Amino acid sequence: MPDVKQVFDAAADGYDALRRRLIPCFDGFYGTAADLVAAHLPPDRPSRVLDLGAGTGLLSAEILRRVPAATATLLDFSGEMLARARARFDAAAPGRVAIRAGDYVRAPLEGPWDAIVSALSIHHLPDPEKRAVYARALAALRPGGLLVNADNVLAEDPAAAARDRALWIAAVRATGIAPADLDAALERTKVDVLAPLALQLGWLRELGFTAVDCVFKWHHFAVLAGVRPAASGPPAAR
Repeated sequence: MPDVKQVFDAAADGYDALRRRLIPCFDGFYGTAADLVAAHLPPDRPSRVLDLGAGTGLLSAEILRRVPAATATLLDFSGEMLARARARFDAAAPGRVAIRAGDYVRAPLEGPWDAIVSALSIHHLPDPEKRAVYARALAALRPGGLLVNADNVLAEDPAAAARDRALWIAAVRATGIAPADLDAALERTKVDVLAPLALQLGWLRELGFTAVDCVFKWHHFAVLAGVRPAASGPPAAR
């Protein structure tokens, strides 16, 4: 299997330019995630957002546009992706973004954070590491803090999973994408380790998140969310 870091270092050039073609539900997917954060954070009080596997900063850019008082820390292990993020925010949001290179599975998450978000990253992890990341996020959130994961999920029925993939590929082709760009995207899916939506929602509840929900779904694209209880004791056993 290809190395995830190498795959995304290599894809950094041109990554953003193809997003809307490779994610036909782009506005609903990223927009729903960013709207959730904007609705949760106070509009007039400084708040801190941590973006796990932030890549070029697409999700953070949508959040900062909606929440003028927020700042974001972008954590990713791809230096090439973070270089594009730095260029984006130096121009669009100077002083509002911190860039951190590191593997969020093991790197200190620090905090407490008002919101922890991720987009199209956690699905690359084996299932035990996915659950462990959710647990680490719970511990790093302030009481009342929000977790949002906009990600790829797996249909539990194999036929439904195959249907979702086929419909996604058909929708991408309909955008007029160059065949070579689609082939490269399909090659990157070899590092995907998708987990069922219901399983992940169950993990969030087991760990102690409240208000757990899937608030957007289009084929295998889904937005999951949960809140650390305001009167939170120690996080649940890992």
